[in-house]
Amino acid sequence: MAEQNNKDQPVFEARSLVKHYGHVVALDGTDFELYPGEILAVIGDNGAGKSTLIKALSGALQPDSGEIFLNGQRIHFSSPSDARHQGIETVYQTLAVAPSMNIYENLFLGREVRRPGVVGSVFRLLDKKRMLQEATTHMQHLKFAIQSMTQPVSTLSGGQRQGVAVARSAAFAKNVVIMDEPTAALGVKESGMVIELIHNVRARGLPVIFISHNMPQVWELADRIHIQRLGKRIAVIKPNEYTMSDGVAIMTGAMDVR
Repeated sequence: MAEQNNKDQPVFEARSLVKHYGHVVALDGTDFELYPGEILAVIGDNGAGKSTLIKALSGALQPDSGEIFLNGQRIHFSSPSDARHQGIETVYQTLAVAPSMNIYENLFLGREVRRPGVVGSVFRLLDKKRMLQEATTHMQHLKFAIQSMTQPVSTLSGGQRQGVAVARSAAFAKNVVIMDEPTAALGVKESGMVIELIHNVRARGLPVIFISHNMPQVWELADRIHIQRLGKRIAVIKPNEYTMSDGVAIMTGAMDVR
C-alpha cells in the first residue's frame, strides 16, 4: 500500500460538485480527494453518480456548481483535451486503440512527433525513429512485455490492447491517471495483466483513480475506496479495515460507516 507523505495535500480534489439532468440530480454536493501516490477506487451502485463524477474530473462534462483543484490550484475543464493538457489521462473500458496501427503509433496517437526542421514543420514528416525509441523505453519502464513495438495492435489479445491504452495514458500523464472499468471486457488472465500494469503505473509515482464494479479487484488494488450513493460520497474506507461485504452494504445503504 502506498502511504501519504505526512498527510500531503490532495493532488486532485473536488468540492461540492453538483450536476442536474433536468429533474434528475446526478451529483448532489459530491466531494472527492486523491492523494499523491495512491490508488483510489470509486464504487457505487447504478445511478450513484460515479460516472458523472468521473466525467467531471476528466473534463467530459462541466458540473453546474462546485470546484475542482489540481495541486492546490483551482481549475476548470471545458473539454477532455483541457484535462489532458493539465496532465490528467483517462483509460476507458472500450479499448480505445487503432487496431490497424502498430503499438508505438498507438502510443503516440494524436501526439505524433514530427521531424526537426523544415521536413517536420513544412512537409509534416513524422519522426518514427524517435517515437519507436521513446515508446520502447516507456514499455520497458512499465515492465510491459511485448514481442515487437512494430506489430499491429490487431494481433494483440484484449488484455494486451488494454495494456497499450494504459501505457499510452501513463506515458503522457503528469498528474493523474483515471481508469474507468479498464478490465470490464476482459477475462481473468487478461484482467491480471492490466492489474499488474496498474501497479506498475503507481510504482512510477502516478496516482490512479480506479472505477470498477469488480469488488475483488477493488480490494486487491485500492489504498482507499470512495463510495458513492445517490449522487453523494457517503464514505471513504480502507480495504484492510472493511470487508468486501461491508463495502457492498455501505454502498447499498444497509450499513453505516463505523
